[in-house]
Amino acid sequence: MKQYLELLQDVLDNGVQKGDRTGVGTRSVFGRQMRFDLSEGFPLVTTKKMFWKGAVIELLWFLRGDTNTKFLEDNGVTFWREWQTEPGEVGPMYGKQLRDWSTWSENTDPSSRQWWNAGEIDQIKELWVALRDNPDSRRHVITTWNPADLPWESVAPQSNVKMGRMALAPCHGVATQFYVANGKLSCFTFQRSADMFLGLPVNIASYALLTHMLAQQCGYEVGELIYATGDTHLYSNHVVQAELQLSREPRPLPKLVLNKAKSIFDYKYEDFKLEGYDPYPAIKGAVAV
Repeated sequence: MKQYLELLQDVLDNGVQKGDRTGVGTRSVFGRQMRFDLSEGFPLVTTKKMFWKGAVIELLWFLRGDTNTKFLEDNGVTFWREWQTEPGEVGPMYGKQLRDWSTWSENTDPSSRQWWNAGEIDQIKELWVALRDNPDSRRHVITTWNPADLPWESVAPQSNVKMGRMALAPCHGVATQFYVANGKLSCFTFQRSADMFLGLPVNIASYALLTHMLAQQCGYEVGELIYATGDTHLYSNHVVQAELQLSREPRPLPKLVLNKAKSIFDYKYEDFKLEGYDPYPAIKGAVAV
């Protein structure tokens, strides 16, 4: 994960101090890109032990179209506790947008100015079919950014959920495009807000996993993961942890062994196995809420 560590150093060296929604404050740079050749190993940080199960379970949760954290909690994953309502709801976030994007069309009678529900779009299913049946298309794009469901920034996450909005605006998956060439599947994804210490390492693993799964389902090898970030930041209370990571020499990347499921929606945690993952000890950091 040399690319990640270089970006972490970039933020420490060149970041500007910025305020943020949480009040913690960040050191931030804007507009960066990393490239990972997925055939050379799975891009999981080795300079601290990652919660591998959490990354896998969260992705499976997204692919279920789920917006309640019960599935996460039942599997020992607590990523969303700070933002969920008491019943465990997070609003129409990643799972909803990827599997059940609501569409509204204007009534054909222009005098009425009324709108009607034109159905839902399963972005993942459509992507899977298109990659398999029309690999040369330039439209293999999915997004989690739905302006109609974005939360009010001045309102608490739980209050937004109660109003039918997202608990938080999506950080990752704002635009993700897949590309097939020479029998390999590559992924380019843009993340608008990248939390360098806690969030980004999990996000990189998630999109690498999704690329592996789609490639397997469509009969391709894996190519590159190209990861672009907008506001790329380190929270003020994570500087010491980042410096500790940078003092550690990265170790070889692990290998992902993936059992093939019946469909993109049928994978279970037991289908994902890491071989050769030998990280340094974990480093704790407080979540900025």
